[in-house]
Amino acid sequence: MNRFVIFLCLCALALAPASALADAEIVNVSYDPTRELYAAYNELFIPHWQEMSGEAVEVIQSHGGSGKQALEVANGLEADVVTLALEGDVQAICDAGLIEPGFTAEFPLDSSPYTSTIVFLVRSGNPKGIEDWDDLLREDVGIVTPNPKTSGGACWNYLAAWYYFEKQGLSEDEILENMRALYSHVIVLDSGARGSTTSFVENGQGDVLLAWENEAFLSLSEHPGEYEIVIPSVSILCQPTVAVVDEIVDDRGTREVAEEYLNYLYSDEAQALVAVHFYRPSDPDIYAQYVNPDAGATIAEIPAGGKWIDDSIELTDIGHFGGWAEAKAKHFAGGGLFDRIYEQ
Repeated sequence: MNRFVIFLCLCALALAPASALADAEIVNVSYDPTRELYAAYNELFIPHWQEMSGEAVEVIQSHGGSGKQALEVANGLEADVVTLALEGDVQAICDAGLIEPGFTAEFPLDSSPYTSTIVFLVRSGNPKGIEDWDDLLREDVGIVTPNPKTSGGACWNYLAAWYYFEKQGLSEDEILENMRALYSHVIVLDSGARGSTTSFVENGQGDVLLAWENEAFLSLSEHPGEYEIVIPSVSILCQPTVAVVDEIVDDRGTREVAEEYLNYLYSDEAQALVAVHFYRPSDPDIYAQYVNPDAGATIAEIPAGGKWIDDSIELTDIGHFGGWAEAKAKHFAGGGLFDRIYEQ
């Protein structure tokens, strides 16, 4: 082979897309606020897989509202793994026949490698004096939250608010009236959590953002001094769920790398990365490193030393609502309570 041909081969190799150089390619379909987390995690996983298997892998990401993402996968978007905002969205893919039943038992802790909760993000100085869920009923408060029909985070927001009003001893009819009042103050109902963050932070809409805890801390980090986090008196333990999409990995021959992609999320290295991105690690030892024993009702800045988790919040969980199947049927299905509350 002459030098010119060798030169052309080297040029073609240099210009080849990453997927042409990889031994395997997997697609991770995830929800809105995990963009930064998985960009960093993929950089951690790729060399891990190379060392473990001797193979190069490319990971392609897809992000959007969790419910919408689940629908896309059920309707044909090829995903080797899904890392969605809640078990109910993964169940929708299971119901479509793409994921085998029992997916919550495939990985530790109900296939939830990290958790989060719901907090309020307000502008610096908290000009409207928003401290708890009942403040969201005031006429002078404009709320930004995504749509539960398309966003997993929005479902958690809704259930956290419902739990607060339930804790006040209200009847279901009284809770419905308060929830109707709360949603009447929503000035923009985006399709996903990141869209809501953009509406509040970038576009200046509303007085309070109902936010994933990790998304709120990311806003503090990216806009120092402009926002504050308000911790409500009660909230909810948010458990994002991960799963291998069985039909796709068996068809593409990617099961081994897909399973390791999710298994490695439980490693010490990945759990530390999860914490750096303001999710709550599932590993109790790593979790403890980020608990801030002095966290108060309002956190004005990221606590020093990386200790940012306020472990004093009273959290309910999806079990309080009978699990995701029952919660979805009652609150979020067509004709459910959210449809009654948010009448256009």
